[in-house]
Amino acid sequence: MDLLLPHIVNGLTLGLLFAMIALGFTLIVGVMEIINLAHGSLFALGAYFAMAWIGGDWFGASEFGIWWASLPVGMRYASALIFGPLCAAAAGMVLELCVRRTYGKAPLYGLLLTFGAALVIEELIRISWGTGEQSLTVPQLINGAFLAGGMIFSKYKFFAAGFAALSIVCVWLFLEKTPYGAIIKAGSHDSEMVRALGYDLSRLRLLVFGLGAALAGLAGVVMAPIWGLRPHIGVDVIIPAFLIIVLGGVGSFWGAVIAAALVGLAVGITGAYAPAWSMLSMYLLLIAVVTFRARGLMGRKSALEN
Repeated sequence: MDLLLPHIVNGLTLGLLFAMIALGFTLIVGVMEIINLAHGSLFALGAYFAMAWIGGDWFGASEFGIWWASLPVGMRYASALIFGPLCAAAAGMVLELCVRRTYGKAPLYGLLLTFGAALVIEELIRISWGTGEQSLTVPQLINGAFLAGGMIFSKYKFFAAGFAALSIVCVWLFLEKTPYGAIIKAGSHDSEMVRALGYDLSRLRLLVFGLGAALAGLAGVVMAPIWGLRPHIGVDVIIPAFLIIVLGGVGSFWGAVIAAALVGLAVGITGAYAPAWSMLSMYLLLIAVVTFRARGLMGRKSALEN
């Protein structure tokens, strides 16, 4: 069990980070009813903007740039946790203004548009930051490792897991305890009803897309020190995010969280003992669940089911 424990911790950390990505994805799917294939690219965009913000790339050798570089890394990293998601949210809202032309049309239009957007964002990242792998600087306080129970654990992974758990709780409180959260939930069930009640459906969709993109960008900032940064990293996260919302049940908040934890554990544990099966394990998990429960772990029951 002692040998297994670090891999369980790593798997749960990965699962919580996957949940942050999947929750933004499922919000957009629920309200807009489109599969946003650019969601992974927004994840990457948030991480790259955060990296540039911490390094002061845009300020160069200006007086402000020199002052910025003199600030403690912790202060720059903390502000990047806000700046990165805001940039991703702004990009997501611009994307929604383009995607809204596909509402009410065949789903293929939305898929093609967001797929094109993903390619554009990936290419822009490649032009702006190059093709090589890069890293995001973290404060010394959460860098390195610590010893507990005779085992070595990464400080940053514990920080990432705690931050992801706190973010998930905040999103849940927003959806469950605020009037605007109630409107978003109503919109995910019947968007036309929300319009009939007098709410501005266009603005709701814009804000939900921005919120979903911000969650993807935030996950990107937190996950970047673990995974590293490369232009095609968005592709690496969009597949697990899609798999998780199907596994958990489309539109289910806690279904997505539980599914993300299971996927993280499956990938983390198999990665330790059978690396070749690491990514395959989450697909096998999906097949096993969907075979016996087609609507996912916590998906709503279809009217066609007995």
